[in-house]
Amino acid sequence: MTSPIPKEIPDLPAVPGRPRLRPSVVPAAAVMAPAYRPVAAAYRLLVALAAAATVAVYLLAGSPVRVLTYFAVQSNVLVAVVFALSAWRAWTAQRPLSPLVTGGTLFYVLLGGLVFHVLVVNEPGPFSMTGQNAPPTGWLALADRVLYTLTPAAALLDWLLITRPAPLSLRHARTWLLYPMAYLAVSLLRGELIPPDVKDRYLYPFLDVGRLGYRSVLANALLLGLAFFALAVLLVALDHIRPDPTRHHAKTGFRLRPPVG
Repeated sequence: MTSPIPKEIPDLPAVPGRPRLRPSVVPAAAVMAPAYRPVAAAYRLLVALAAAATVAVYLLAGSPVRVLTYFAVQSNVLVAVVFALSAWRAWTAQRPLSPLVTGGTLFYVLLGGLVFHVLVVNEPGPFSMTGQNAPPTGWLALADRVLYTLTPAAALLDWLLITRPAPLSLRHARTWLLYPMAYLAVSLLRGELIPPDVKDRYLYPFLDVGRLGYRSVLANALLLGLAFFALAVLLVALDHIRPDPTRHHAKTGFRLRPPVG
């Protein structure tokens, strides 16, 4: 025998504060096909090892302090660390790294390669460095190929063929520019602290204050900064229109057949 339903139900007290939903953990299998995970992990580990080995060759061949001051070397160190972490996350089916980190890594390594090919080795050019030093040979020549060409190309292929669109935004593009701005400030300060009679006190010809003066150097930095921001905006735009390489359609086991009769 059931008890009668009361005619008046007392009001429940209000829950203090605004209700908040707890963030749910989405496994990597939800955003990346299981068949892609071992392939992505192996590819990213290979890229990380290539970048780390290239930096090691430069460190063994020259002064470690001077080698680590080059922008392309720093970006390859970042590639080695980020791609190794991404490989581990792909292999263990964890959430991918933040798009701010992965997109920034791609942006920086592309900057290093583009500056080298467009300004540094573009001959004839006002900032070409090909005639100042003897061309590298042996392992250093191979390291140059990997540092300035293969690593940027490999990072771009990973972003296009393996990495899921974020999507990125202009906020990411503005944040990425903080590192090149800091690098410019440190480079100029380093040049001021080194005595003027020391050769190559400025690492790049377009930043050589002793030869160009601060007015020309800052103008060059402004033009490069606008070009860098344009590249960052281009990456953001491409991220919105490129297809999702990790999207897959599960097989249901049913097959449509034409109607009979």
